[in-house]
Amino acid sequence: MEYALLIIAGIIVLVATAAFSKKLGVATPILLVVIGIGYSLVPGAPHIGLNPELVLEVLLPLLLYAAAVQVPLMDFRRNLRGITMLSVVLVVVSAVVVGFILYALLPQLDLAAAIALGAVVSPTDAVAATAVAKRLGLPARDVTLLEGESLVNDATALVLLKSAIAATATSVSLWSVAGDFVRSVVVAVVVGLIIGFVTVWVRSKFSDPILETVVTFVVPFLAFIPTEALGASGALSVVVAGLYAGHQSARRLSALSRMSERVNWRVIAFIIENGVFLMMGAELTSLVRESVQHAEIGLGATIAMGLLVVAVLLVVRALVVMPVLYSIRRAAGRADDSRERLSSMQDRIRSIRDRLGDGHRASARVRRAEHTIARRDADMIDLQKNNVGWRDGAVLTWAGMRGVVTLAAAQSLPANTPYRAQLVLIAFIVAIVTLLAQGGTLPWVIRLTKIRGTDAAADLRELASLLDEIADAAEEALNGASIDLPEGVEIDQAVTERLRREINALAESAWEQAAVHEGEAPVGPHAQYRMLLRVTIDAEREALLEARSKGVYPSRVLNRAESLLDQEEARLDQGAGRD
Repeated sequence: MEYALLIIAGIIVLVATAAFSKKLGVATPILLVVIGIGYSLVPGAPHIGLNPELVLEVLLPLLLYAAAVQVPLMDFRRNLRGITMLSVVLVVVSAVVVGFILYALLPQLDLAAAIALGAVVSPTDAVAATAVAKRLGLPARDVTLLEGESLVNDATALVLLKSAIAATATSVSLWSVAGDFVRSVVVAVVVGLIIGFVTVWVRSKFSDPILETVVTFVVPFLAFIPTEALGASGALSVVVAGLYAGHQSARRLSALSRMSERVNWRVIAFIIENGVFLMMGAELTSLVRESVQHAEIGLGATIAMGLLVVAVLLVVRALVVMPVLYSIRRAAGRADDSRERLSSMQDRIRSIRDRLGDGHRASARVRRAEHTIARRDADMIDLQKNNVGWRDGAVLTWAGMRGVVTLAAAQSLPANTPYRAQLVLIAFIVAIVTLLAQGGTLPWVIRLTKIRGTDAAADLRELASLLDEIADAAEEALNGASIDLPEGVEIDQAVTERLRREINALAESAWEQAAVHEGEAPVGPHAQYRMLLRVTIDAEREALLEARSKGVYPSRVLNRAESLLDQEEARLDQGAGRD
């Protein structure tokens, strides 16, 4: 009963904190950590502890998959070099530097164990940084780099942690560790792709969104468990499976399935990610008590070392972020030359296509080549439009917050590790200080640097332009449409005209919203239409409720009518720009 009450109270705290965090202007994870710390200081409060196996083997796969299916594969691909630098190079360098510092400060600690703790504190949190970044409206490239880094760096850190722990028991060479890392990555990518392909194929065969949703709940574990059994990175395998599933869902799954999946995974991610931040803070008292009981070194010295590690991590991150930004700026500076070469290649391919004609066997390969060149040209345009500077570097450096994986991984250190209690407390200090100090002041850093986020007006114009392209394709399909009708029955022109108006309405509404956003026009006809539609839907819903209260119609009929109204209202909310 006591645990049931704690769970109920915890969920109430999560919901209330999330609801008020926006009004307070503070990210939800930061507030939850503070509330958890306050709970831990209450005398006689029941102990709440994080089970490291539960976090690393159950919660982490769920969180990584929930995040991966939402990351656009196109953005991930375009920033792959920067993401690799931050999620692999930065983690390895941070682990080694922190390891050598702790090795020098703690005389009984061997180098492998010191590097193990360095691996523990190296990965940024998969939730905290991007939660703050999105709320504050950072530029799209910065958000993608932070998301991609936090997705992949857990895998790097955990592989490095396993290698370092193994090295404490036996002699392991550097080349052996590097070989194991490469093998781990290759196996994880292969297994992740296989699981992603198979599960998407299976889901595409279902017509019931509920069955599809049940399948998605086991995908993270289908990717994680066999990969770990093969001695590779289960975390990376989950990320690969999630990226593949998210990318293929638009082509292979139904709209209802995608909507259901999006809502379900948001709920799961909300409960887990916010719950573990609350539990992180609640562990403060027990961790301090354990550290004091195993007083190989004093509490003050442990806190000082934790703060030193925070400072070292910040410096190392700044030193690695600089070449990442330099490589992006250098590529952007060469984009014009690259686009000229691509244009020349495109002209040559078009001439080949014209000579061959559409019926030639090689025409399909020519079209694929044209598509590849067009995609590469779009990459160059995006690189120029979303270039980076010192402001991005300052924000990316300061956004390196740690979270629950750091604490859970620290508690997985072997029991015979020297200074284990102090090392766990150091990891906790790193996570808490980076969350509260860096996360809490990140809005101030953004205001100080005057970094400009995504241009909402430009996004609306591009949305309208995209909808124009989509409408053109629909118009072309409509003009040549052929449907099965009884003999002698022709398509009613009123039907095609109605459909044509609906096709063009989306793009016209988007252009109207862009003009209103920029102050170029008052409330237009499409906005007036949505207002009137809202009035009619409200009236229809009241009539439905009245019919339900009278009990004239069967419940199955009432539920069907409610579902139709809900779909119409959801379309209305999306058209009005609501999430």
